[in-house]
Amino acid sequence: MRPDTPTPTTPATPAGTDVDRKSHLDEAARLERTAHRYPEDAEQLLLRAAAHHELADNRERASALYDGLLAAESPEDPVLIRALKAANLWEYGHEAEARAIITGVRSAAPRTPAPWIVVGEALEAHDELQEAHDTFTEGAALLVEAATPPPYDTRPLLFGRHRVRRLLGAPHDDWDTLADTLNTAALPLDELHDPNRTWSLGSDNPDELRAEITRIQAELGTYRAALSRPYPVAVLHWPAAELTELLASYPDLSSEYPADNEHTAHEIHTAAVESALRDLSASGTPNLGIVEATVPSYEAFAAAETSHPTDPHLLPLYTTTLATRARALPWPPDAGTQCWCGSGRGYGGCHGVGKQ
Repeated sequence: MRPDTPTPTTPATPAGTDVDRKSHLDEAARLERTAHRYPEDAEQLLLRAAAHHELADNRERASALYDGLLAAESPEDPVLIRALKAANLWEYGHEAEARAIITGVRSAAPRTPAPWIVVGEALEAHDELQEAHDTFTEGAALLVEAATPPPYDTRPLLFGRHRVRRLLGAPHDDWDTLADTLNTAALPLDELHDPNRTWSLGSDNPDELRAEITRIQAELGTYRAALSRPYPVAVLHWPAAELTELLASYPDLSSEYPADNEHTAHEIHTAAVESALRDLSASGTPNLGIVEATVPSYEAFAAAETSHPTDPHLLPLYTTTLATRARALPWPPDAGTQCWCGSGRGYGGCHGVGKQ
């Protein structure tokens, strides 16, 4: 939910130390500088910067970044930004303002799960269990009820709802049963979310302590799985105009995207994309997709990685990053839809020729 994972270049440091706080502040400052240089990617970069400020307990600066994003023209996801702002405000004493924002987020009925999850978990963290339950339920009613099976990124709504209902002592209902069936941990949700578990940590019985450690490890695995959405195995596609601009700006990449006497670089590139996807499909790889590249976002990504766009090793990392931002289009396209390559022709009469 929260974009609070440090970039791979951020050195690991012990959590809670002065060194750790400085590391988060340094990373936040770097992300803010990068956002200033690449305004087209500013929202994602500044959300990450705000998360680092929160981790460094620099919460006023995080709120200022959220305010700046909300004041910008046409933010990509204003409801999520407001949810993150509310959760942050509550953590440093602005409960009334946080509650007002949370009410607004719920009234907006967002059609993506992240705002519901952020708000529900904020309420739960402050022991507002009934409100947390109602929030998870409202989000599930909008995003889970009509989907079979529920999309992966909506499952934390069901898990959060199950957890809060256990704390409230509510009986199982159909959605609790569904959450149980979606749980991939070694232990059932009823055991993972047992309110009495915390008491066992004070036990003098080694067997009870070992059992609790096992349960905590299983819960951690569930949490990590919830944060690790099954993003598609994606292949990078440069539209014709973007590829032309890329090669004009960075001629060293011509070896990655060659032309020949009969075909343009874009023709060879799109044929290679389709071929790679067909090979992956033939090997049994599921959940395939195509991510569309742009020169400005690639340059911003290179800057965030403290590298240079001419480094060909950045291209697969860039592809994965776009996929994790839900930028991938499923492949193959649905029957009768336009081809992914941008030709304007139907997929069946373009790159889909011969595909069964």
